[in-house]
Amino acid sequence: PARRTGPPLPISVVICQFMNVFQLIAGDVRAKAAWLYGRSGGRNTLKALFTDGTFAMVMYRLMQACQRHRLVPLAMLFNKANAFFGRCIIGRGASFGPRFVLVHSYGVVINSSVRGGADVKLEHLVTIGAEKGQAPVLGDGVFVGAGAKILGGVRIGSHAKIGANAVVVDSVPDGATVVGAPARVVRA
Repeated sequence: PARRTGPPLPISVVICQFMNVFQLIAGDVRAKAAWLYGRSGGRNTLKALFTDGTFAMVMYRLMQACQRHRLVPLAMLFNKANAFFGRCIIGRGASFGPRFVLVHSYGVVINSSVRGGADVKLEHLVTIGAEKGQAPVLGDGVFVGAGAKILGGVRIGSHAKIGANAVVVDSVPDGATVVGAPARVVRA
């Protein structure tokens, strides 16, 4: 995006924009609580806040906000903290909608060019990578099982499920379940 010129934004605008980030984080944690415990009530949300993967979710959202506001050194710091403490590498340009959940963050690698919709849930050891400059696009409500790989310029349809250890190199239709290497549709 073009560099903003003119007077700096009023502090009230900057604060409001960062409050939106905290609302996004809270929505992510509530979605994780609902996924793990069946409900997103206060007690379950508090438990979800301290589970594996939540640190990486928070670092990703903070990194994304800093990147959007051109606070690149701070974005890089959150990115490195995520890699070291969260054991998760998410490119600074990667974009996911609200209610993004990392069930377990260990070994997750996501390319900077990846785009994902709302309600995306990822298990551990998932790789979502670009190939020849083409990156995957994930729809809304996508679940990606442990160890799955999604590579290249594929589109994963909304409400699709990617089975554990699947290797997805072709697009997946909406609502489909795919398994295997290479992945094949087992339920449409």
